[in-house]
This record gives sequence, C-alpha cells and structure tokens, in this order.
Amino acid sequence: MGAIFSNSFNPQKDIPSLEGKVYLVTGGNSGIGMYTILHLARRGATVYMGARNETKAKASISQLESEGLAPGNGRVIYHYLDLSDPRLAKKSAQEFLSREQRLDGLVNNAADMSGPLSITKDGVIQGVVTNHISPFVFTNELLPLLKKTAQEPGSDVRIVNVSSYAHTLPASQYTKFDSKESLNVTFGSGTLDQMRRYGITKLMNVLHINELQRRLDSESVPIICISLHPGGVQTPGLLEGVSKWRFGSFLKTIAGTFLKSSSDGALTSTFAAAAPVVRQWSDRYRGAYLEPYTKIASKRKEAQSKDSGKELWNTTEKIVDEMGL
Repeated sequence: MGAIFSNSFNPQKDIPSLEGKVYLVTGGNSGIGMYTILHLARRGATVYMGARNETKAKASISQLESEGLAPGNGRVIYHYLDLSDPRLAKKSAQEFLSREQRLDGLVNNAADMSGPLSITKDGVIQGVVTNHISPFVFTNELLPLLKKTAQEPGSDVRIVNVSSYAHTLPASQYTKFDSKESLNVTFGSGTLDQMRRYGITKLMNVLHINELQRRLDSESVPIICISLHPGGVQTPGLLEGVSKWRFGSFLKTIAGTFLKSSSDGALTSTFAAAAPVVRQWSDRYRGAYLEPYTKIASKRKEAQSKDSGKELWNTTEKIVDEMGL
C-alpha cells in the first residue's frame, strides 16, 4: 500500500485505530480543519477543535456528530483559540496543557486570507500575525508536550502546517526575513498584492516547518513535521476571503464552481497527521511538502532555503520577545 507508491488515500482504510490518541486542529470549525477533525475522530481519536467562536464551533461539532461521530467513534472537544494576538495564542496553549497529558498531532490549519491591509498594535501586518507569528508561539508552547508524547512507546507524533500553492506568489526579492520590516512587506493595494501578502505568510508556514524539523532532528526528537498544499478547496474561509478582493463576487463564483469539497480537501492534512506510511518512510517525509493527497512535491527555491528558515525563526523570536512573550 503506501502513498509513497500511490496518490490514493482513504482514511477509513489507510489509518488504523487512533483510540487513545489526542490531536489539536486549529481553524477547526469549518472547511479543511473541520473535516480533518472528522477524519481523525472517525478513527477513534480525541480531537480538539481550536477556534475563536464558541457558538460556531459547537454548531460544527453537532454537524460532525450528525455526519458520522456515533458512539464508538472518537470525541471532538471545543478549545478556545484566538490567533489575532500571540499573547492570546500563548494563553490558549497553556490552557490546553492544563487539560491534557499527551498530544499526538498538531495541525496548524487556521489562516487569514488577508483582505484590506491592517497593522496590529505591535506594528506587524495582521495576516503575518494570524498566519505565522501566533501559530509559531502556539506551537512552541505546546512543543514540550509533543516531545514528551513522542518519547512514549509506540507513539507517532506529527506537526503539520497547512500552507498553500500561494507560497509561490511572492517574487524572490520579497523573501528576506531578517527584520520586522522585511516581514511587513505590503506589495501594494491591488487584488494581486493582497494575494501576495497571503502568499508570503504561506511561505513562512513552509519555512517554519523546515526549521522546526531541523531543530528537532538535531535533538534526536522523533517528531515528523510536514507542510502542505491542500489543493483548490471550496472552504468558507476562502470564499469569504476572495469576496474582500477586487472582483470578489466573480472570483467567489469561480471558486464555488471549480474547487473540490472541504472533505476531500482535508485528505492531505489527515494523511500528514496520521497515515502510518509517513512513519514507515520517515526519512522521506520529515520536513516534506505535500500536495494532494499524498504526493511529496518540490518546494520553490525560496522555500528550500535553510538560511531563510533560520532567519525567519530568529526574527520571529525577536518580535515575540518584544511583545514580552
């Protein structure tokens, strides 16, 4: 079997029982995140739905229960997470640590599609905060528990960043990450510039995973880190995001017509988070970038740069330090 040789993937057949395992999926109350949760929970896992809006999250959990989380399946639990501010992200991680003793997989799926340009009180573009800095803080705060779980017999711990093909959009001259200013590139005010701002944060997602994997490998920690492009997916977040752009109504219609469902779009992140073949071929999958559904794909040149990964990590740490975290 093995997706190494095939691009087909069926979670119900290709993932064994996940009973006793715990996962946390951010942006889990709709779209790719919600169906990643469904695929994992159907295999018996306890899955925390990281989301900001409790009402929407609980409605989504009710929907998932009606779609196949009958007795015998796993559990889905709401967990408050607001990525608009790294301070809130850190607090959310600390609250998770107080309620769980293990964490087998973290799927950083939540993202801001970057509408009109907005700068936070810390002087950083909001999209960069939501899509990179807050997930960076959230992941680092949870890392001790992930490492602890990885040392247990039979464990198979994963950290997954849902990136996008959009990481190829920023031109190479905009891919330096040596200062706060370099993270704050605005490109301009047009629709394509909004897409580029989103793309630069998706490039950060890939570089974050690359550098995290390098650091874990240097410590001989057996955690597998993966970034991925889920494919063209018709998610509520995407439809809402493109509606903010110029010609948004037209783009929303196109997206709704030609893109795959959220359930199918979640297959790549589910594979990355829990498919056994990833552990069987860990040398190939560590730090890999996946495309639907199981394909190890080539990263663009800038996404392969070890120097850029280290540079982004160091700059992000400096920004976080300035915030008092």
